[in-house]
Amino acid sequence: MKPLGEEHLALFRRHMVEIVDMHVDLASEELGKDALEPRLRTALLRVQRHLFVPAQLALAAYQDTPLPIGFDKTVSQPFIGALMLDLLDIEAGEKVLEVGTGLGYQAAVMAEMGAQLWSVEIVEEFANEATMRLRAFGYGDVQIRTGDGTRGWSEHAPFDKILVTAAAQAAPSALIDQLRPGGRLVMPLGGKDVQQLAVIEKRLDGSLATREVMPVRFTQLETVL
Repeated sequence: MKPLGEEHLALFRRHMVEIVDMHVDLASEELGKDALEPRLRTALLRVQRHLFVPAQLALAAYQDTPLPIGFDKTVSQPFIGALMLDLLDIEAGEKVLEVGTGLGYQAAVMAEMGAQLWSVEIVEEFANEATMRLRAFGYGDVQIRTGDGTRGWSEHAPFDKILVTAAAQAAPSALIDQLRPGGRLVMPLGGKDVQQLAVIEKRLDGSLATREVMPVRFTQLETVL
């Protein structure tokens, strides 16, 4: 059997995005829209997701399912990952904080969209691996550090957008403080079993508006005591 070439992988990637398109259309009532933001869709087609999962799972990278990446963590189902980025509504040049780097896939997509990205990962092995992968595959401007993501990255605040890829009962106060007025935070809110994917807007007066979008299931946000 011939090895998979980039043309085959591009077909798998296109199929993945078409499945995401279908899910977005089916969830249009909850989302208030029936299509992905075009720049996000283009980024999903460009970023080679198979390079940001463990090598033994490369063939499964474009299936619409979460994949284990070690340390009881997963990379999100493509639809859910894309939905979170769509809700974040990233504009080119915006400062974005990501909490939970994993192996760097979401960071690569956001960088492809033109974001200035800082990402905090609590698992040192992930932070190191993501740094190497992002540099190797053309996203070396992404800044990553190992640490407690609930504390944010105050040296680079305020951020226009914040993405949190793990669940908590409420958005950590440090992250709200580091979000600029008019900014937006997307994360799952709730306990261990089921959460609600939420969009938190910080109004110009500093007050918050929260919109729950749909039920999701994420691991819990870890902190360092």
